[in-house]
Amino acid sequence: MNAIKNHFWAQVFVIYTRFMLGGGFVFASMIKIKGRRFTTLPQEDANFGTAMHFFETMYQTGLYWQFLGWGQLIAGFLLMTQRYAKLGALVNFPIILNVFIITISMDFNLTPVITGMMLLANLGLLAWHWGELRTLVNLPLIPDLPNREENQRIWEITGLVLFAFTAGYRILRDGYDPIFWFGVCLLIGLGALVFKIVWMRRKTSWIGR
Repeated sequence: MNAIKNHFWAQVFVIYTRFMLGGGFVFASMIKIKGRRFTTLPQEDANFGTAMHFFETMYQTGLYWQFLGWGQLIAGFLLMTQRYAKLGALVNFPIILNVFIITISMDFNLTPVITGMMLLANLGLLAWHWGELRTLVNLPLIPDLPNREENQRIWEITGLVLFAFTAGYRILRDGYDPIFWFGVCLLIGLGALVFKIVWMRRKTSWIGR
């Protein structure tokens, strides 16, 4: 496992998994925090036991609806910071597990596929950090090697930029364009990766002189 964890591209994959999971939760959290419905129209007349009836019931609770939003926002933020990603993976796990169980309990069409993939991704992050998280069950700590790629400042900055854009976009707009949001996030993420690769090549060339 340590051999995999010390591989550059494995760490980059984990970094972007955190960005995607965290970004998805931040995106979904804001509408709850603002006290708005998922849908544009009330669903009081939705059939009992349907997904729309379920969401309308949670929305009508008011405080609980916003509490869910804040939980998702905090978990997403922790994941995206990279610095606190281990805590983020722990906080996010019961939330995404709950979401997954909900989606398989009702008719959500293909949504369980998406939530199932998110749950597997979160389990993967917990496995990635198991060397340190195992102290929670009184097993000895297995520390990671220092100066790991996932601890570099560029990824912390990128995570904060992604968080600020996602939260700001959802705060300022009631409606949204998911393609626009994802496209901007993709450009930010790819920009950071290109910068990192170029920097590594220049650094290698300087050392080789």
